Amino acid sequence: MNKELVIVFVKNIKLGKVKTRLAATIGNQGAFDVYTQLVDVTEKSIKNIRADKRIYFSEAVVENTWKNNFKAVQQGESLGDRMSHAFKQGFEDGYDRIVLIGSDLPDITESQINAGLQALKSNEVVFGPAEDGGYYLVGFSKFHDFVFQNKPWSQDNLLEETLNELKENRVSFSTLETLNDIDTFEDLIASKFYQSNTELQEKLKQLHD
Repeated sequence: MNKELVIVFVKNIKLGKVKTRLAATIGNQGAFDVYTQLVDVTEKSIKNIRADKRIYFSEAVVENTWKNNFKAVQQGESLGDRMSHAFKQGFEDGYDRIVLIGSDLPDITESQINAGLQALKSNEVVFGPAEDGGYYLVGFSKFHDFVFQNKPWSQDNLLEETLNELKENRVSFSTLETLNDIDTFEDLIASKFYQSNTELQEKLKQLHD
């Protein structure tokens, strides 16, 4: 079997349920349109990766998307619990190197994901830092559950605190290039994804005319 696995966490795309911080500025329909395109970017980024893939939905499996991939629903109360469950399942199923990404990254490509898998050949943990102090990618060659326990989720010191804990426990880790995820209107308009996307700009403009 393939020894490498890519996990994608994706929210079910429902009006009023996605990118709520962004929706506060551009409205629910605008946030829906943006997230729909970000999920498309994510799907393209994993398409040609040789590793196995598993797609974990927030609420319910959508059969007509992410074709030819394993699909399931995230399990657990907190984000940490849900990520921990997905990793544990992957290692129990025999994978040696596993990375997990979210689905709100306008600049994610195959290269960052492959770099994460490659880093796990010589490190136990890998992170893709996000500009907001969190991370867009996390991976393990040896699972350390404490990475997901008692963490300041959505705070700007999340990655820093997590890396300090790895150092204290003498766990080897690597970091990838920093990317920006899209949570706010400022994130959106600063992104090349938005600046080069005239169709999306026009859609959002029409919503506010």
